[in-house]
Amino acid sequence: MTSPTRETPAGLLASALRTDPARPLITFYDDATGERVELSVATFGNWVAKTANLLQDELGAQPGDRLALLLPAHWQTAVWVLAGFSTGVVVAPGADPGTADLVVSGPDTLERARACGGERVALALRPLGGRFPQPPAGFLDYAVEVPGQGDRFVPYAPVGAGSPALELAGEGTMTAGEVVERAVASAEAYRLAPGARVLSRLPLDSWPGLAAGLLAPLAIGGSVVLCRNASGLGAEEVATREAAERVTLTV
Repeated sequence: MTSPTRETPAGLLASALRTDPARPLITFYDDATGERVELSVATFGNWVAKTANLLQDELGAQPGDRLALLLPAHWQTAVWVLAGFSTGVVVAPGADPGTADLVVSGPDTLERARACGGERVALALRPLGGRFPQPPAGFLDYAVEVPGQGDRFVPYAPVGAGSPALELAGEGTMTAGEVVERAVASAEAYRLAPGARVLSRLPLDSWPGLAAGLLAPLAIGGSVVLCRNASGLGAEEVATREAAERVTLTV
């Protein structure tokens, strides 16, 4: 996975890979299943590279294509966001699949995702990245397709700061450079310093969720504790997790 500067989200990840690949980047909890997964910068970068190769080579995604992302707060959602940025597709969390060039869906949104006339990818979101017991008709199973992809990624066309990158409901489309600028601004607003550890219970389909759950910590050399199905946690349980994970900010 390569990117020349920190002017794009892919560049932020490339910088982290160069400076401290072994440090934790995302620690994921699913409080419905008890799952806990920790990904270092290097492991996350490897998943992003494989997913970007899947997008570019297997799915034929072109720069500027719209990717409807129908996924909950999950470490694999973060992977798809960065993979989309890396290939130059426009990542559109929660977008109407019927107007998208391709769609990536979790198990709970498959019927909605069928409205997409382009390529469809399904994620089982099972522990350890497991596959579907029975692949859903009309979809590629991400867990089946991604392992064989290459561990390094180079886009066919350069993705620069001016490339369209992120489409959010009610906000229009941001360029890759604007995503980075906004990530840095969010980090400053949160008063994050290098090494900060952010616990986020927000979905990754809005700017607050993307900023707290991935982009702001990535921009300043921090990390994320990303929690799914955490609405039932009491204050004492949250405090215990904050202490165990050395959290510096909870959102």
